[in-house]
Amino acid sequence: MMSEVLEKTTACWMNAENFLSVPKTEAEYDKAVALLNQLIDTVGEDETHILAGLMETLGVLIETYENKHYHMPEVSGREILIYLMEEHGLKSSRLSNEIGTENEVLEVLNGQRDLNTRQIHALSNRFHVPAEVFL
Repeated sequence: MMSEVLEKTTACWMNAENFLSVPKTEAEYDKAVALLNQLIDTVGEDETHILAGLMETLGVLIETYENKHYHMPEVSGREILIYLMEEHGLKSSRLSNEIGTENEVLEVLNGQRDLNTRQIHALSNRFHVPAEVFL
């Protein structure tokens, strides 16, 4: 005989299994991403929110699907920076606080200079992305 906890878990699982499993199809993936976006809008960065664990779990399940179905090309930190600048409509002169002189910014953008730790941290803060994207 099933315990009361298992019975309650089974009842909940019947409602949750559609979005608490690794997506198997593109349609399931799209639904999971839509739900994750709603969770991100609701939870934000509040790690104490009651749905924070669900948001994290769903993110891992989506990542598992993506790793299996999508080849993500290696992108350099320089390419990421160029993309972010384009997305934010920034010219090289607008990154002097994060990188240094305009000449230094241009050297980074042209691949003649690597970003240092301070610059990576500053860019991460400016664009609200993990520092790892610039490594």
